[in-house]
Amino acid sequence: MRFEDLTTEEAGQARDSGAALLLPVGSIEPHGPHLPLSTDILIAEETARRAALRLSAGGVHALVMPPFAYSTVEFSEGFAGAVGAGSETAARALGDLLSSLLGQGFGGVAIVNAHLEPAHIASLRAAVASAAERTGRSAIFPDITRRPLAARLTEEFRSGACHAGRYETSLVLAVRPDLVKEEVRARLPRIDVSLVEAIRTGRRTFREAGLDRAYCGDPAAATAEEGDATYEILAEIVAEAVLAAFQAGGQEHGPDSASK
Repeated sequence: MRFEDLTTEEAGQARDSGAALLLPVGSIEPHGPHLPLSTDILIAEETARRAALRLSAGGVHALVMPPFAYSTVEFSEGFAGAVGAGSETAARALGDLLSSLLGQGFGGVAIVNAHLEPAHIASLRAAVASAAERTGRSAIFPDITRRPLAARLTEEFRSGACHAGRYETSLVLAVRPDLVKEEVRARLPRIDVSLVEAIRTGRRTFREAGLDRAYCGDPAAATAEEGDATYEILAEIVAEAVLAAFQAGGQEHGPDSASK
């Protein structure tokens, strides 16, 4: 399922068969004192992997791309380990990548995003629009920050108090428990700060929002079981968006319109 493991001839065969490409998108940024900087990438990759399995079981050949990791991380200002690009730079780079894949004629390209910073979401939308203008085809972007999709996720996610909290910690525990600092996590107090509300009131960084250790929510309550169940929902959301776009396109080789 890993695109980069194919030979060029195999990639051509996948393209000609109308394969869907799933592009994990994350960031390198602080996720509290207990989770790795790669948290968003881990979540996006596992979601894409499970979505590819669902699609393949449903008769759609799906491949997982290497992750797009260097996103906008403006909210992490002042914390060590935040490595990213400006929103315009990220939008241009991702727009170029989407244009390249769509222009080659793959059946569809779906963004599997796990980084939820507002400026980053805006850069994703700009990239989708740019690629559509250049190629006449749109990438598929199931945006879990939109209310209908967010409603399917956990209570903590819906509350907005979910950066490195129970929601994300559960997801990391389900795939890379070795990267979770358990001795730290078990002692972290719950922080009921909704980033959604903080953003609405003009806060622009984690520190301004009161996240002095770059987390909110309740990481001590996280479980691998919750993470596994959440991955199944996330994978279902992605698979549904890809299938809906293929059906809307009405072509064997995939869609010509986005699913948002």
